[in-house]
Amino acid sequence: MAYPCENCKLRGHYEKNPKSIMGRFWRWHINFCPGWKAYLTSLPADQQQALRDKYHFTKYQ
Repeated sequence: MAYPCENCKLRGHYEKNPKSIMGRFWRWHINFCPGWKAYLTSLPADQQQALRDKYHFTKYQ
């Protein structure tokens, strides 16, 4: 299943500039977003860990 999180525009803002308002909003948003949880937990463990490291994300482990 394809998740919109892979191509999320807000995620793109974070990628370009994590300190921008939209980037910070996206990073805050993933803490409780059910779509992000479904996307992240659908990935293989190595890809999950790569995203956790990249975004300093510790939930859903």
